Amino acid sequence: MRILIIFIFLISNSVAKEISNIKNLVINKELKKYDDLTFLDSKKEQINLKDFEGKLILLNFWATWCAPCKEEMPSLDLLDKNASLDNLKIFPINVGQESEEKAVEFFNNLKIKNLETYFDSSITLAKKFSLRGIPTTILLNKNGEEFARIVGSINFENEEFIRWLSTFN
Repeated sequence: MRILIIFIFLISNSVAKEISNIKNLVINKELKKYDDLTFLDSKKEQINLKDFEGKLILLNFWATWCAPCKEEMPSLDLLDKNASLDNLKIFPINVGQESEEKAVEFFNNLKIKNLETYFDSSITLAKKFSLRGIPTTILLNKNGEEFARIVGSINFENEEFIRWLSTFN
């Protein structure tokens, strides 16, 4: 029985790391740990990702002037309500140094209903992750370690991506 459990674990672990048709997805060979990951919510209250340990975290960095961000945001909104990802917490973090009103207007124009706006106005968090452009999405496992990132936009409704992501859920 132990051998079967170990075998299933090894197979599921190797499947979880393989995904073929998602452009822009970079899977880390080694997990990356970061200290003090904080940003602000729309009420200017500090959010600390340590408070979300045990959850799969998706940090999506965007700005209102970014056309690819605008393109992917509706699919990110739908991902938030995907039943197979009930342990996923999504934080769309505005790094455009824009007002809260402008960010809310951006969400309203795109009919974003499930997501809240978050801010990294000082781009401290973006610097910690060494972002080279937006949109960029950072994926953190239940221990708060980065296991993958998406550089550029994707369709978050892609079934292969959802199946892959659910293996970490």
